[in-house]
Amino acid sequence: MRHRSVGRVPSSAIVMIVGAVACFAITDTIVKWLATRQPIPLLVWARWSTQVLAMLVWLAPGMGVRMVHTRQLRMQLIRGVLLTAASLFFMAGLAFMPLANATALSYLTPTLVVVLAVRLLGERLTRLRIAFVAAGLVGMLMIVQPGADLFQGASLLILCAAACSAAYQVSTRMLAAEDPRVTLFYPALVGVGIMTLVWPWFGSRVDVTWIDVVLMIAIGLVGTAGHFLLILAFQQAPASGLTPYTYVHLVFATMLGWLAFGDLPDGLTVAGMAVIAGSGLLLTWHERRRIPVAGAGPGIID
Repeated sequence: MRHRSVGRVPSSAIVMIVGAVACFAITDTIVKWLATRQPIPLLVWARWSTQVLAMLVWLAPGMGVRMVHTRQLRMQLIRGVLLTAASLFFMAGLAFMPLANATALSYLTPTLVVVLAVRLLGERLTRLRIAFVAAGLVGMLMIVQPGADLFQGASLLILCAAACSAAYQVSTRMLAAEDPRVTLFYPALVGVGIMTLVWPWFGSRVDVTWIDVVLMIAIGLVGTAGHFLLILAFQQAPASGLTPYTYVHLVFATMLGWLAFGDLPDGLTVAGMAVIAGSGLLLTWHERRRIPVAGAGPGIID
């Protein structure tokens, strides 16, 4: 089997991956604004139900029942549960944390993928991998600053989201032979099912304005557009070649956090973001040399 070349990444793939993370940064900004007004389970339900509807309109006419045809139903359902949990944790933490800080912590996902891949896929933990994992943890401590006001339950929620996202990515590796459209559809479908069951526990009466409804639909549509751009980018270039460009997400999150909420990270937080991004980029470079098409995936939870 021939590996795709990682020496040159097409400019169209770069534009798509940057567009994807821009969509995710916009989605996170809307979620953070809505999270102070609406229950988190409702926002998660709106996120995935919109994606399900969008995919049905787009793909159902051509695919029909093939949209749910899979040879690994159990793994698809597990992935759906993991992604739904990641969404719940991340949105809940985002309600109380600055956008840039939460986004930076979510980029621990590639580091956690390495740890889980060693445990679940039997991959070898080399000295360089240990160093990258340690660097990522140091960056995390610089951001959450134990003992400071920021170190609270919100930080732990974001870290739980990163852990669930890492497990989601590892499980995705186990479904490499599946149709990517099916693999994209199942998590959204599972998310809608879970949130529909969970919602009664949070009450059925909510004060939702028409602006809230429009913004919740926007969360789903913009998030779905981001995922489609992500898939299109990965069809043109390998993950190891595209992952470095995903870190522009941190720039978008910082800018939007400042414009929308007046939040700017302090010097130590910026340094922690740089450490996490640097360790992630070096990890990607190391994985690219080790296996041409490998590499830790981006730390994207949306």
